[in-house]
Amino acid sequence: MARLTSLHVISAQEHLRDQVAHALRAALIAGDLRPGMIYSAPALAAEFGVSATPVREAMLDLVREGLVEAVRNKGFRITELTEQDLDDFTELRAMIEVPTVGRIARLARPEQLEVLRPIALEIVEAARNHDILGYLEADRRFHLGLLALAGNRRLVEEVGNLRKRSRLFGLNRLAETGQLTASAEEHIELLDLLVTGDAEGAEACMLAHMSHVRSLWADGQQRPGGS
Repeated sequence: MARLTSLHVISAQEHLRDQVAHALRAALIAGDLRPGMIYSAPALAAEFGVSATPVREAMLDLVREGLVEAVRNKGFRITELTEQDLDDFTELRAMIEVPTVGRIARLARPEQLEVLRPIALEIVEAARNHDILGYLEADRRFHLGLLALAGNRRLVEEVGNLRKRSRLFGLNRLAETGQLTASAEEHIELLDLLVTGDAEGAEACMLAHMSHVRSLWADGQQRPGGS
């Protein structure tokens, strides 16, 4: 198996299961682990420099997230997202997030929203620098932090779970073409609308942003090595 560029040797002092799971997600995002391919725990363990046990445990975490599936006596297959999967995830998130953003625009104070501006700028900077993991982490903090202003903890948890299942794979190529930067800049546009209290505009912007993300998923799937 080719060396996975996103993986690194993990020290014994760290929480191996969580660290391995994080590195596996990074490999998925970078496209180092290919959808439809089967990977064994011992082979991946050799790449990490750890025993197979934390790798199996981490893979089971990813099974629960829907990112991989167990294949008896062989290992784990990277899950492929279908067009229907993409549509379903987008529809579910839009049903939750679009009206919630409108409510936040009506109720949140400008100073509460401005706390998110450094994160929005961080998303853009990460996209421009092709820092895929940095982009996704900042994007997660922005969206979940924004939704938290609605005051519904369960809503935030549910969207967080949906985001895990709809993880963007193979984003390196999209970053290189500039598509990721265009999506990143939409966070600033959304925040500007929210600060001015434009609920209708914020809802429209959020829906357009999610449609853009949906197209990025599709583009990533259609490219060789994408998912």
